[in-house]
Amino acid sequence: MDIARTPSTPDGNPEMADAAVEPKAPPEIRREDYQPFPWLVPTTRLDFELGLEKTRVTARLEIERNPDADASPTIRLNGDGLELVSLRCDGGECAGHMMDGDDLVVTLEGDRHTIEIVTEIDPGANSQLMGLYASSGMLCTQCEAEGFRRITFFPDRPDVLSTYTVRMSGPKKDFPVLLSNGNRADMGEDGASHWAEWHDPWPKPSYLFALVAGDLVARSDSFTTMGGRKVELNVWVRDGDLERTEHAMESLKRSMKWDEDTFGREYDLDLFNIVAVSDFNMGAMENKGLNVFNTKYVLADPETATDGDYDGIEGVIGHEYFHNWSGNRITCRDWFQLSLKEGFTVLRDQLFSQDMGSAPVKRIEGVRVLRGVQFPEDSGPLAHPIRPDSYREISNFYTSTVYNKGAEVIRMMKTMAGDEAFRRGTDLYFDRHDGEAATCEDFVKAIEDGSGIDLEQFRLWYSQAGTPKVSVELSQEGDEAVLTLSQAVPPTPGQDDKKPMPIPLRVALFDRDSGSHSGEHLVVLDKARDSFRFTGFARKPVLSINRGFSAPVTIGRDIANDELVFLAAKDDDPFARYEAMQDLMVRHLVTASKGDLSDDARNAGQADIVRALRAVTDDDALDDLMRGELLSMPSQTYIAEQIEAADPGRIFEEREGLKAFLASELQDELHHIYDRAEKLPYSQSAEAKGARKLKTLVLSFAAARDPQKAAELAAHQYDRADNMTDRQGALMVLTGIDSAERTGRLLDFYNRYQGNALVIDKWFALQASSLHPKVIEHVKALAEHPDFTLRNPNRARSLYMPFTGAPHGFHAANGEGYRLIANLILDLDPINAQTAARFVPALGRWRKLEPGRAALMRAELERIAAAPKLSRDSFEQVTRSLG
Repeated sequence: MDIARTPSTPDGNPEMADAAVEPKAPPEIRREDYQPFPWLVPTTRLDFELGLEKTRVTARLEIERNPDADASPTIRLNGDGLELVSLRCDGGECAGHMMDGDDLVVTLEGDRHTIEIVTEIDPGANSQLMGLYASSGMLCTQCEAEGFRRITFFPDRPDVLSTYTVRMSGPKKDFPVLLSNGNRADMGEDGASHWAEWHDPWPKPSYLFALVAGDLVARSDSFTTMGGRKVELNVWVRDGDLERTEHAMESLKRSMKWDEDTFGREYDLDLFNIVAVSDFNMGAMENKGLNVFNTKYVLADPETATDGDYDGIEGVIGHEYFHNWSGNRITCRDWFQLSLKEGFTVLRDQLFSQDMGSAPVKRIEGVRVLRGVQFPEDSGPLAHPIRPDSYREISNFYTSTVYNKGAEVIRMMKTMAGDEAFRRGTDLYFDRHDGEAATCEDFVKAIEDGSGIDLEQFRLWYSQAGTPKVSVELSQEGDEAVLTLSQAVPPTPGQDDKKPMPIPLRVALFDRDSGSHSGEHLVVLDKARDSFRFTGFARKPVLSINRGFSAPVTIGRDIANDELVFLAAKDDDPFARYEAMQDLMVRHLVTASKGDLSDDARNAGQADIVRALRAVTDDDALDDLMRGELLSMPSQTYIAEQIEAADPGRIFEEREGLKAFLASELQDELHHIYDRAEKLPYSQSAEAKGARKLKTLVLSFAAARDPQKAAELAAHQYDRADNMTDRQGALMVLTGIDSAERTGRLLDFYNRYQGNALVIDKWFALQASSLHPKVIEHVKALAEHPDFTLRNPNRARSLYMPFTGAPHGFHAANGEGYRLIANLILDLDPINAQTAARFVPALGRWRKLEPGRAALMRAELERIAAAPKLSRDSFEQVTRSLG
């Protein structure tokens, strides 16, 4: 599952929320308490009589005792707000059954039984978008993590694997297309109604069940696997969206081929369906053979999608397809093992994206996400290991730590083992555990056995939270360079004392005179402190460390600006070069934002940054995609993470001031870059994408130096644009400038794309994230816009999530921005608790801010915590954020 991301009321109806009781802390679920389920469910048959307002579900479960579990006289079938119509056991009445909260508990004698359960549900009232719900006249399911229990009573846990046969029937005019997991076995008509039967031969947990019924059209194609199986491929969308599915289909075929070539994984059904849904809590879901996607990650053409959208579609389609093996054929034993499937699959989609595009740029983009989201998570009140020891609400653990840090941990194993040995380990993992519900330990053991490396100490990465801090010292002793490294993992909630973990660091030592190095080394720091010696240096070299971001750590080093300028100009590792450039700007902005920068130091620091940037603008060997990364300034969020008691207002002023200075000093170079980039016609080539990236970057620099002139240039770009990347880039700059050009182009953009939900999402997001001084007023006005609704997660996120990154909006000194997000959480929570809870971490960073803003932010969390009827999702996030 891809996160973009339980219910507060049984059926998700906000009117029902008035009757809800004040929330209590949900019970703590602990990993150490895991026990196998006492019953197996070898086969499940589901019969759906479909309707938007009433769907009847008949479930027939064949169950037998689990020989690997303690015997139990009862079977607990999870439910969530279900209406039980009837219950039969072995063809007759069930002698013993009872409701325990929302769960159905049935008493059984003997070893094998057939249980038949009939339930009725109202998909149209399900605003939580979990279970079976209605989306613009279509029926759709979302079952991960615990949504299946909103459809029928079932042991809704990932270690209960079953083969499913599904029959759906309903009015043909309402639901002309009927889809489920696996292969279609049969279909027919009965007057105005019709039916379809699907069978999935591969055992799966209930969270991978999927059903879609609605009026859809398909782009169809095929793929022949390396074993000769011809697979029918379909991308299902609403009528009118078909022309925007070509890129999605091509991405799917590339994913299938790449997984065969790189991991030896072949697809295992005769059919693969993707369905685009406009109301969806997440990015996409990997249900076996029937992937359900947020429309954002399916629909694209040059007029409506940016280059980033194209890349996102390719990456997410790859991610969900790769889950067929790393998540479906091998699933999780329990939800504590979530990173087993998500961390591994994120790594797989990252490697795929690197192979499909610019590998260095994709690596930098991945690190930027990690630092922008996961590092703050790791240093705050919501910090947790990639395999947690306990949770209260599982939906709150679909986090960047589980996904992105989980991927980095597996990438470290790959780095230490080497590509060939890592592949042997993954092959062993797939062979050993195919058809099982496995654990993170199973994966590590397979890599260990396949590669021959000892990962005993490395397992600490799975159990310890926090981002390690590595301190670096480089000294010279005779002709030896001595690299001394030390590590410390800071305390996190519930974990005060941490043990040293193996940290693989790729390093190179540059000769100052030649500007080159004799080769790269891999050093593994597995102690609190250790030294490594390198011979053959007449004088102290320049150190390039954590090349390729070989470990998810922060590096503390006492390095002179001259050496950073050297690395920014000469390092042959693209990430290390980028890192040197970022370090130059971050150290300058951190010192300035803390008020510790003298005039002389400011002038010297700015001059060093200009020297480094000129080396980038003048480097003809660079491609423009990488040039764009090297010219980009560090984000305000990343700068704030380096400061205790950060003042967001001061950081914003210093960052914009530096940007204006650089725009003035590099005016000629930037002007030349823009003119050159503007001449390239639109295409999806790397060269053209790099040119478009640079044009928007130059506009943002120009806006800091001369806003009115930049507005004219941005308006010119907007008017001439023949693609969304150029048009959106120009509008992004215009939204931060109070000018007639801003007003006119925002109106034109809306009128041009009115009715296209995904593009109107961009219209909301651009205004909410702008640098305009009246951004709060704009967001409040947009919340009253006729096109805005809280009931669609994409639309709610498009306005409010970008706002949490608006420096003088969200972080307004009077706390108005914090109050705006707190009000959103309270309004959204009874409608869609999962989406509401995703906004809480933005308020949970109060400990990192200066005292005035910290108090205001904390007060809003306290106000949310005191609200009655709060969902379990939001309640847990708020109370953990308060500490």
